[in-house]
Amino acid sequence: MYKHRGVELKTTTVGIKLHNYVVLAADKRATAGVYVAHKYVDKIISIKDYAAITMSGLVADAQYLTEVAKYISSDMELSIGVKPSIGSIASYISLLLSIYLRYIPFVVQVVLGGYDSAPRLYYIDMLGTLSEEDYVATGSGSPVAIGVLEQYYNKNMELSEAKKLAVNAVKSAIERDAWTGTGVDVVTIGSKGVTKETILVSKVHAIKQ
Repeated sequence: MYKHRGVELKTTTVGIKLHNYVVLAADKRATAGVYVAHKYVDKIISIKDYAAITMSGLVADAQYLTEVAKYISSDMELSIGVKPSIGSIASYISLLLSIYLRYIPFVVQVVLGGYDSAPRLYYIDMLGTLSEEDYVATGSGSPVAIGVLEQYYNKNMELSEAKKLAVNAVKSAIERDAWTGTGVDVVTIGSKGVTKETILVSKVHAIKQ
């Protein structure tokens, strides 16, 4: 399983950036140790009509950070009169994680995707480290998922190809990682907003790259 500084992060999420879209995907299984606590969890949360977050790590920490992201993005918009950029939201989350690191660290990995003037994809770890990526994978299944992304990703791929790639990356983790399972949520973010679909395991196995 994936460990960050000795902390286990049990799930699999991926993000892919294209010329006009960002695609996020995550499995739906929630675990408590070796126990499957829930089979149908949403791990991709819309924070604005042009941005969404995936979370891997402790559920309570993930839920808190998601609500904070929703609040600060709305507060920024009210304060400055325009929609905050994806980079601004990512920077705020990064700062929050780095501040709490010295006291009570948030046990999470964050993938933030969105579309402001262009598609944006950011990765933030529990230390507050922030990086902009073309593709990324997090959680216990990430060593498997990132291999699939590295093999098939290219910036010029069509949206349908990117969605299949995201699903197949998570599918590979489902087959190899005990903490990843049930199905895959896929979120697409473009200039016209956020759309979401769910593919259960029986259909996940039918998808061909």
